[in-house]
Order: sequence, then structure tokens, then C-alpha cells
Amino acid sequence: MQRRTLIQAAAGAAAMLALPHLRAQTLPSGPIRIVVGFPPGGGTDALARIVAAKLTAMWGQQVNVETKAGVAGVLAADYVATQPADGTTLLMAHINSHALAPSLQPKLKYDPINDFTPITLVGVTPNLLVCNTSQPAKTVPDIVALCKAKPGQIGFGSAGSGSAQHLALELFKQRAGVDAIHVPYKGSAPVITDLIGGQIQYAFETMTAATPHVKGGRLLAIAQTRAKRAASYADVPTMVELGYPGFEATTWYGLVGPGKLPAAMAQRMNEDVNKVLAMPDVQTSLAQYGAEDGGGSAARFTEFIKTEIAQWRKVVKDGNVKSDT
Repeated sequence: MQRRTLIQAAAGAAAMLALPHLRAQTLPSGPIRIVVGFPPGGGTDALARIVAAKLTAMWGQQVNVETKAGVAGVLAADYVATQPADGTTLLMAHINSHALAPSLQPKLKYDPINDFTPITLVGVTPNLLVCNTSQPAKTVPDIVALCKAKPGQIGFGSAGSGSAQHLALELFKQRAGVDAIHVPYKGSAPVITDLIGGQIQYAFETMTAATPHVKGGRLLAIAQTRAKRAASYADVPTMVELGYPGFEATTWYGLVGPGKLPAAMAQRMNEDVNKVLAMPDVQTSLAQYGAEDGGGSAARFTEFIKTEIAQWRKVVKDGNVKSDT
């Protein structure tokens, strides 16, 4: 009996010693890339860098952010979908690549559900209806009146044809009954540059990208597009409050890997990203950009993506919206 007890104790001790090694095996052995489908300076890039810096410290190995901008985020998603499922290449997935593109791009090469392994929803932000401070129409009623007085002449910028900002504009046009010019760019940064410079009049821009310029006084936040006000923009009304019931056009970000990512690795990454999102300094950074409601299980993220796909499919169909990409 005593010998059996000693053997059991030794086996238990060996198992305990092996746990850190087994846990380490749930991460790639080399550097990890988080691919971003938009240029530096935009919201996707900003959130990816926050997460990457914390994971680098937590995992003791480099987590880099790599830009592959183009086609409103689809180029990066298509690239990651074809990478080895070894955890070395992840994607900061975006509403554009995973909820809008399926309805807008009939020749899309990937399936947003089956060709990726969801890890964690990082955050959901409203879009902000913004303009530069010299625009005469600075309220939603005044903008609607301006668009009706000058149909097809008022320019709204977006991060690209088929982007979340583009679809927010299309929803606005449908609900307000106005015509306006859609001016697509390659990412949020050039939209903001031209908005500040007066080359375009308005934009439904991501809160993440617009916030530094709103806080710096270069842009004016007119309205936000989530049903509830973001805590960091408590003084800016929602489109719902301004007379557009059900108007919700968010931008969201989440970490995914290629399809067939090992389950143990995906679970480990989910747990660790949730730890990152719970850190007080990370919460402060996310709140500054209006990014809320991140975290949770991979299953929750999967269902969220499916719901978004269905919602925007209806908007695209009702408005006969086409993408130039």
C-alpha cells in the first residue's frame, strides 16, 4: 500500500511539473503576427497594437502587427484564411471582412465562419457622424436638410467601398430618404485627413479612429450610431435619440485564426486575450475609443458574427447596395 501511495504521489508530482510545459505547447514556438487589413492610424491598427503589446509581455515572445491593407479588409482576411493553422498568423477580424463582404462580394474566396477559428471579440464601437468645425450644418436635422437641398452633392467619406462606414451611410440614406455622394478611401486615416482639410463634408467614421481628432478639436462629433451612448461620448446623442428608431451601425473587432486552429491553442488564446481585455489600463485605452463589450467565449463571438451577417445582408438587399471592390 505504501509503495502504491509513493508511486501515485510521484506520478502526481510529475504531472504537476508537466503542466507548465503542456500549457506552453498551446502557443506557437516562434513569433506571432496579428494581420490588420487597414493602414496604420485607423481603429483596427490601434486595437491590434494594444492587444499585441500585452500578449508579447504575457507570452514572452514577440507578437507583431502586420499591415495588409486593401479591399476594405478583405485582402488581409483572404491572406490569413490561407495560412497554416499553427497559430503564428492571426487576424484582427473586422465587420467589413466578416459581416459585410459576404453580402457585397459574390466572388469572395473565403467563408467567414468555416475558414476561420474565432478566438475572442475584442470590442464593439459606434461609428461617429463627424465633420470639420467649419461645416455650416452641424446637426443631423441640418445635414438631412442640406442633403435634400443639394441631392447627390454632399460628400461622405468612408474607409472603402463595402466598408462599415459605407454601410452606415447607406443606412442613413435609406432611413433619412436622402441622396449623398459616397467617397471611398483606402482606410480611415486618409478619410480623416481629407475631412479635416475640407475635401469632403462628412463621414460616419469609426469612433476608434475619430476620437483623437474629436478630442483635439479638429473634428466635431454630431451623432453616434449604436443604440446606447458610449460611456466616453456621454454628451453625443445616438441616431435613435435623434428620431431614427433601430438605427444601429457599429464597427467591431475580434481576433481569429485560420480554420482548423488546434482547439487547445484557440482556447489558450481566448483565455489570455480575455485576461488582456480585463486589465485596467487596457480597459481605459479601449474606453477612450468607445470600444465596449469585448471578451467572452469563442462561441459567443461566432454567434455574434452570424447575427451581423444576417443584419447587414438585409440592409444591402433593401438598398440594392453595390461594392466597387
